[in-house]
Amino acid sequence: MIVVAGCAQTNHHLIHPRKAAPAVIVWSADFARDELAMHIEGARPPGAGPFPTVLVHPEEEAMASDMHGVIWDLAAHGYVAIAADYQRRIEGRWRPNMFAWRSTGDLTLIVDATRAYSEVDQSRIGALGFSEGAVVSLLMAAHDPDRIKAVVAYYPITDFPHWYAGERSGLSSRLVFALGRWQLRVESGASSDDDFQTMLRLASPLSMAELVRAPVLFVHGAQDTLLPLEESERMAERLKASGNTTELLVVPDGGRLFNFRQPRQATQAWQATLGWLDRYLRATPPAGG
Repeated sequence: MIVVAGCAQTNHHLIHPRKAAPAVIVWSADFARDELAMHIEGARPPGAGPFPTVLVHPEEEAMASDMHGVIWDLAAHGYVAIAADYQRRIEGRWRPNMFAWRSTGDLTLIVDATRAYSEVDQSRIGALGFSEGAVVSLLMAAHDPDRIKAVVAYYPITDFPHWYAGERSGLSSRLVFALGRWQLRVESGASSDDDFQTMLRLASPLSMAELVRAPVLFVHGAQDTLLPLEESERMAERLKASGNTTELLVVPDGGRLFNFRQPRQATQAWQATLGWLDRYLRATPPAGG
């Protein structure tokens, strides 16, 4: 679901560790359900737990292994952190696809997989996603509102039909936008424009905002021209109208994928991310404790 990341170089370890801390326990595994295959990379603190858990989804074209710095960082802060990437079986071949998630079962595969790990506190599971991964995180919260307790969504597309019908100014922005639109249409595999529009609506978190119960923090760069700020603004407004706890952090001078390219802006956003996760996933101390 989403679009090409653009041409500027990203550094997934920009503010995150390049090595896991000695005490952090790491692992990898594979799961599958129907036509969807999922690879995970995990990291957790030492001990039996159970620990609050964050499910991490990278931006389009990135893999779970690209999130090593993020999950090692989270594990050092006391979380079980599990990053995932996916392939869908299409015409007999497993391949990455922007529309890999096509059912509730697809979207909840990673949540169900956490039951394999006793260290995961099933009552304290949150989702963190970047771009396409933010879309997945929001859809997970809508499809599985009883289990997703907090969401941090970095620069998502929340209304695909609206985004797809938009326009961009400037030659480079228009070229990247045109490529993204073409890629989205091709990977949908839709047999008609009507079918394609239906797929876009089903992939849009905005259309399911009323089902989300988890507190949601949106993080969006003010200068992102490919995925405009209004994508987060409109979803945040819809969630607030439904009575949901929602905040929007607009990062000044933040461009496309700023948290993997701009250190100062990345640090600001990460501090807010940890604060949000701590607020909603940490155990509430007993009265008088």
